[in-house]
Amino acid sequence: MTTQHHSAIESMMQQMSESVIGQDEVVRTLTLALLCNGHVLLEGLPGTAKTRSIKTLSQVLQADLGRIQFTPDLLPSDVTGNEIYQDNNGVHELQFQEGPLFNELILADEINRAPAKVQSALLEAMEERQITVAGKTYALPPLFMVLATQNPIEQEGTYPLPEAQMDRFLMKISVDYPDAAAELSIIKLLQKEEGQPKTELQMISQEHIFAARTDIQTMSVSPAVEQYIVDLVVATRHPERFSEKLQRWIEIGSSPRASISLHRSCRASAWLAGRDYVIPEDVQSVIHSVMRHRMILSYHALADQVTPDAVIDEIVNQVAVG
Repeated sequence: MTTQHHSAIESMMQQMSESVIGQDEVVRTLTLALLCNGHVLLEGLPGTAKTRSIKTLSQVLQADLGRIQFTPDLLPSDVTGNEIYQDNNGVHELQFQEGPLFNELILADEINRAPAKVQSALLEAMEERQITVAGKTYALPPLFMVLATQNPIEQEGTYPLPEAQMDRFLMKISVDYPDAAAELSIIKLLQKEEGQPKTELQMISQEHIFAARTDIQTMSVSPAVEQYIVDLVVATRHPERFSEKLQRWIEIGSSPRASISLHRSCRASAWLAGRDYVIPEDVQSVIHSVMRHRMILSYHALADQVTPDAVIDEIVNQVAVG
């Protein structure tokens, strides 16, 4: 592990925490997803700094930010781009005009308002890091990350995300309100920004991200920790083996992508902690973000107002550490 790269990532997180007060877990999870080359779904009430978090990340990384405000009348070409006729020295020809998906960071605002065809186009971009328009395939930037937001209380005019698309998000962040002390600091920070130019952020090179990814990709994980990861995911598919609660709460368990995502995310967690090896606590620190959107709860769980996080807590309590 290179100290220079680690220090740069820590500097990025520190600057984000100073700009997005009271959301340290959001900052950490966004950083983990970035290091894992994954996409993030942020769900929270209005005014919880979801957009501000993403904008600050793009500024620190000097990354191109494309914002897409999803609406029910959005067309796939509005996000991918389209071929248009242009006059090139008297010759009329089709030229591809890139859409907002060709930016490095994509803020997909209120993604659950997008119709099915738009969600399908976004799914290809997220999974394949490319898009296809008029039979031609176009590669997306090397640093490409979708950060999607959705509001949990607004239902009118929304289209539930397909399970296949939900599974493509490496992590889902539940953004809560800050505590009273943090909210007081937010008021003071925003008043300060009103009266003077915003404090200049210290930019970091994107090369630090790519170097960190290489370290994380080559990090070894012990067989015991890998077995622990698999056992946690299998518990969602065979809850009856572990407890009556889990059997009552879980309708459909997580796919193998949950195991893959847990494996990637716990390596990133270990790297952030300055280690080149993974411990069970790394798995436990990321399991909620990785798995809260990868289970379908039963009617009984919904009727009892049991949250996915409560189900995951029960899984962690029931599954033994190897």
